[in-house]
Amino acid sequence: MPVVASRDRGQVFPFYIAMVTCLLFAALAFVVVGMAGATRSGAQGAADAAALAAAREARDNVFVGRDLLTLTPDLWEEILRGDRFDGRGACAKARDFAVSNDATAACDFDIPEFKVTVTTDDTVGESVIPGSETMHGHATATALIEPSCSLKPAPAPTPSPTPSPGGGGTVPDPVGIECRDGGVITVDPSNPGSLSKLARKLFSVRLVD
Repeated sequence: MPVVASRDRGQVFPFYIAMVTCLLFAALAFVVVGMAGATRSGAQGAADAAALAAAREARDNVFVGRDLLTLTPDLWEEILRGDRFDGRGACAKARDFAVSNDATAACDFDIPEFKVTVTTDDTVGESVIPGSETMHGHATATALIEPSCSLKPAPAPTPSPTPSPGGGGTVPDPVGIECRDGGVITVDPSNPGSLSKLARKLFSVRLVD
């Protein structure tokens, strides 16, 4: 009987070792899955930030280089509809944001949307899974610029232009803008203040996927 028991233990021991090995491999594989998830999450965060940066850059600069005194009501309407954005500098901003998040970005836009695809510089790292040391994180995000306001109807014409205080011409009529939240923005074309702050009041930016 002792010989039989010893033989049984000898047969079970290799099976036990195999089971422990499988469990250890499974545990390490779960660790790799977690590492891959963290890398993917980092890529998604970088993509979101880069897409938002691109859209905000285009929005904040919609009035840059424009003389508001020369804008007709039709041009104001086009701007407020979102038809006058320039996306060329926006993608450069997206790439800069990706670099600051240890990633590279490919950017494309179809106004008013900005799509950014990001690849992380870091990889998942060496592990029990072959090839994990070459696996980079990839993610895509799209940001949208949405108009928040529209031009108020023009007031009834006045009999004559309002003279300027110094007598050097006429005072331009203020531009009235109505927003969806019920607010009203009055813009003085001769002294509009910060153009980027004005743009932020007129347009919102959000992620769409």
